Amino acid sequence: MAKITYVEHNGTEHVVDVANGMTVMEGARDNNIPGIEADCGGACACSTCHVYVDAAWMDKVPAKEDMEEDMLDFAYQPDPERSRLTCQIKVTDALDGLRVQMPEKQI
Repeated sequence: MAKITYVEHNGTEHVVDVANGMTVMEGARDNNIPGIEADCGGACACSTCHVYVDAAWMDKVPAKEDMEEDMLDFAYQPDPERSRLTCQIKVTDALDGLRVQMPEKQI
């Protein structure tokens, strides 16, 4: 289990426990975190679970795969370094304390 901090665009923070094996997107969805829409349900077929991973965590999250890179092209104001799709980040104990910030909107 990992504590994940989801930060809304306006700065509101939501700290929730997310079970290992789930995705960061599922943690947001299951805890009604605003700002992550997850329209495709986690199939990496949209960009509505886009976040900016806190810079301190970039080397701790798994690398992006090609499909995620392609979908991030459709995200709102993607950051080449910090943007990720939360449906592609599996939770492990190593991610305990992870912070992600939502963009102003999802598209």
